[in-house]
Amino acid sequence: MSTLLKTISLAAVDAINPCALAVMVIVLMTLLLQDNPDKRRVLKGGLAFTFAVFILYFLYGLIMIQFFSHVIPETGIYSAYIFKGFGLFAIALGILNIKDYFSYKPGGIATEMPLSVRPYMKLAIKKITSPKGAFFTGILVTLFLLPCTIGPYVIFSGEISTMNFFKTLPWLFVYNIIFILPMIFVTLFIYYGITTVDKVSNWKERNIKKLHLAEGLILTILGILMFTRII
Repeated sequence: MSTLLKTISLAAVDAINPCALAVMVIVLMTLLLQDNPDKRRVLKGGLAFTFAVFILYFLYGLIMIQFFSHVIPETGIYSAYIFKGFGLFAIALGILNIKDYFSYKPGGIATEMPLSVRPYMKLAIKKITSPKGAFFTGILVTLFLLPCTIGPYVIFSGEISTMNFFKTLPWLFVYNIIFILPMIFVTLFIYYGITTVDKVSNWKERNIKKLHLAEGLILTILGILMFTRII
């Protein structure tokens, strides 16, 4: 149960990260602003982009799990200290997100994509002309997403790294499915006309502080539970 709680909590924090949502909005906006926009192409492009993000993040998770499995001893006092360190890391990330609620500045450290890399990310996305292009762009854009989404993923990977390798795969799958759910929902909602890209973008801007607050509270509480080894 503790592994399930940590997986869902950390993945949910990553899923509601404002920078991941912002990237998805830019991708869909790019597809819609092309000559003779086709909603089916928008659907295929959005899903192709999301699938690319899923694949690359799954691979990143495998790499981190392998790294931690060779660094963290399975038992002993050092193992206990390392896992407490993950708890402290979660608390620190939580505090940074809560800070963004009270004093928000775009490009916050470890909470949002740095302002310096955003022009390069937008330039890569603007080159999308087809679903295939969206897939390959998704592979590239994951590198820009890492600075603002890697924190919870590092904690999750470290926590499950002491499991048998094959037992980590289902947890990794669950984590990344939760992570991409908002991208899937936004794509489908826009395709079916439930909302528009502009409305999603405006909603994100209006609620960006609340999203950071939600992230911060979840991470802080989870970090305390992990540090005290309650979970």
